[in-house]
Amino acid sequence: MQASIVSQIFLPTALAIIMLAVGLSLSMRDFAQVLREPRTLLLGIGAQMLLLPLLGLIVVTLFQLPPVLAVGIMILTFAPGGATSNAITLLARGDAALSVSLTALVTLLTPFTIPLLTALALQHWFQTTAVIDFPIIESIMKMVMITLLPVLVGVGFSARFPVLAARIRVPFRRFSLCLLLLMVVLLVRGNWHLLPALLVQLAPAVFCLVLAAMLLGFLLAKMAGLNDPQRISIMVEVGLQNAGTALLVTSTILQNAEMSASALVYGVLMQIPAFALIGWRNRRALLLFRRSRAA
Repeated sequence: MQASIVSQIFLPTALAIIMLAVGLSLSMRDFAQVLREPRTLLLGIGAQMLLLPLLGLIVVTLFQLPPVLAVGIMILTFAPGGATSNAITLLARGDAALSVSLTALVTLLTPFTIPLLTALALQHWFQTTAVIDFPIIESIMKMVMITLLPVLVGVGFSARFPVLAARIRVPFRRFSLCLLLLMVVLLVRGNWHLLPALLVQLAPAVFCLVLAAMLLGFLLAKMAGLNDPQRISIMVEVGLQNAGTALLVTSTILQNAEMSASALVYGVLMQIPAFALIGWRNRRALLLFRRSRAA
């Protein structure tokens, strides 16, 4: 009963609030700035929505993951970035406006792409048996209501009441991040009996996927001639996906605990390379801080 309340009520509500926070942090100027460089925009969207799922398919095939875990990982590759990727980009001294705009634009598309791609993944891995009956239309409607609509409401509110939006933006984002943390804690608690064994199976594949995706994003941005902050933004947006959206699909729509475990393990382990990137990008500032403390 408790697990059902978490997945069916708390998780969608928390994710909707998180998406509202993303919308509040956006303005039409953010979109206009990115649209001035359509090449950068198309590179980020193409890498995230086309190349990342192909990379995910390669990883789950190489590691020979069981079908239920493979589908869980694939759903993660279908997800957009999120508030976490935006915060990591900012801390890693990347182009925050590009990161937020890419997150928003991909978020506008994924309510329609995730259900379709998830149905294809289920058909591919469970083709011989009707293990899961995935409701595509219903899933699209849920994704639109929980992810797309709150972002649009946030953008509209920010445009209509800019002063109030600027005042509540930071505390609202902090509140949404606390909700995300609480959501992960509750889901970990509800699936604790599954996690130890699944962690052994999933950790190598998750690390490989995150590192390969970050490298792919960086190399594509470098080959495209983007500047340093833009490279970091593309690197983070391609490498770190929104585990909350994946949890919505696996826990609320599919109601599959093992698939949710894939998203949970990913959501925890992706922080390790993320914080390593932040440390590397801020190594000079850290060195100066240590020298000042020593002096």
